[in-house]
Amino acid sequence: MKIKIICFMFVVFISNFLYGKVIIDPGPDAYDRIQEALIMAQPNDNIHLSSGYYELEDGLSLDINNVTISGDGLDKTILSFKNQKSGAEGLLVTSDGVTLRDFAVEDTIGDAIVVKKANGIRFLRIRVEWTSGPKSSNGAYGLYPVESKDVLIDSCVAIGASDAGIYVGQSERIKVLNSEAKFNVAGIEIENSYYAEVINNTAHHNTGGILIFDLPNLPQQGGHDILVKNNKVINNDTPNFAPEGNIVGKTPNGTGIMVMANENVILEENFIEGNATAGILVVSYLEEYEDDKYNPLPNRIYITNNQLNNNGYSVDSKRAEPIAFLTKDKAPEIIWDGVTNFPEWLGLKKQERLILGDNRTKGGKTDMINLNLMTYALLPWYHEPKVNYDDYKGEKIPITPVKFEKIWQ
Repeated sequence: MKIKIICFMFVVFISNFLYGKVIIDPGPDAYDRIQEALIMAQPNDNIHLSSGYYELEDGLSLDINNVTISGDGLDKTILSFKNQKSGAEGLLVTSDGVTLRDFAVEDTIGDAIVVKKANGIRFLRIRVEWTSGPKSSNGAYGLYPVESKDVLIDSCVAIGASDAGIYVGQSERIKVLNSEAKFNVAGIEIENSYYAEVINNTAHHNTGGILIFDLPNLPQQGGHDILVKNNKVINNDTPNFAPEGNIVGKTPNGTGIMVMANENVILEENFIEGNATAGILVVSYLEEYEDDKYNPLPNRIYITNNQLNNNGYSVDSKRAEPIAFLTKDKAPEIIWDGVTNFPEWLGLKKQERLILGDNRTKGGKTDMINLNLMTYALLPWYHEPKVNYDDYKGEKIPITPVKFEKIWQ
């Protein structure tokens, strides 16, 4: 028995020596010890934060490749920034091949965890939260990887962000899996990104559950090849609390899934229920912009095998005025604004902007509406919404599956 114990301790010692495991405990000088470990880290090191409550007054940063920051669990290792005095975020990562796992970041004055221009980043069982509930003074983003490649977010929790709880922007090869977003303005947002899979997540009690956006005047645009599958998008009923001027501040209260100006998007096998304005909303970017390369129209948005129940029962008339005006009592489960180009509007070219498969609604047939806003704007006396579901039925579109190129240590 003693020999086995000695052998085990030897293996642990060798592993820590080879892979540079640094263990940090809570305490009054925790910030200095954590930041020093991040500065002194070598590739393949593991900075391990033991269980406990870490009170940090400054933001942390890491710029060494292939480092792991780990804790003992998202409810056991808690980094609190409630008294933060400096830093734009809780943790900033600007290196490749980093893994963040099993800890929480709470109450940052800005974004919780920011990752910039990383080739390979993993968030595993991370919780980010503003613990006083939804407030416009909360940080904008919870998990915030931007301009990155090979982004994995798995089994994470995001609560209380004044923009998006889980946000991936201007990135490629993305997987958001098995995570929960609640009491944010946007629960999960994929913006101006290529090749993303959003699978098996729960988005509830946000303003909008899952947003797939493409916006102008950004270095990367033309978002495409996005799969949103097997998610629960339910009861997104938190009033929009985004600060004035934020684009997400235009998201209607009670939006389930919203797709804006992307191409090749599949929404399938999602359970979407109890969202007051819309279950699924497909729209163009209708704000003014100066960007000759930008395409504001969605294209090839395929919606199939979703379960949609009791959505659109109380439309946000402030942020979704056309829907409220044109649908009167209850909005259909699937809504498209109908904005398109002139050849399609005139019937000279077949539209492929919205494509429907078979969707389900409890107690009846799934309904849809094309608001036909082109006609409403140009020929209002001739305007009539289009509601024939079968006119939009079509075959499933092909999209490129996500295959990571980064191999983590």
